[in-house]
Amino acid sequence: MKRRVVEKNRRGKKKIDEGRGVLIKSFNFNGGRQHMKAILIVEDSATTRSLIRAVVEEAGNFETIEAATGFEALKHLPSRSFDLIITDINMPDINGLELINFVKTNPRYSHIPTIIISTEKSEEDRKRGLAMGATAYITKPFKAKDLQDTIKQVLGL
Repeated sequence: MKRRVVEKNRRGKKKIDEGRGVLIKSFNFNGGRQHMKAILIVEDSATTRSLIRAVVEEAGNFETIEAATGFEALKHLPSRSFDLIITDINMPDINGLELINFVKTNPRYSHIPTIIISTEKSEEDRKRGLAMGATAYITKPFKAKDLQDTIKQVLGL
């Protein structure tokens, strides 16, 4: 399990905590407390997962938690409250659609919005993902700004 927290201090410098420690509290530039949104990134490709994490962290003050498989994501869900799940479809063991189905049919997690990022590009695949309960569907390769805009829209930022 890899946990990475990026926080900007009052001078705009980033503070990075990579470990299993407690959540770092974030502060906005006005000095007031602000909730740090937690995003679970589920992607079997380490390179793509790292790219998604970098794009997410550039978009704002987010805590990112990574999972390499759908099964690993299921193990993370009870450990904390997530504000968003970003998942691939094609993964070993539990795929992204099965993960979304679990999340959306479980009352404890059904409120969590989900974004699919997938190589599956057909309109049929897109409709199937959205019908399963995904909030948004982005195809690979994607533009960083498109993902950032989608995250902000989904989270109401």
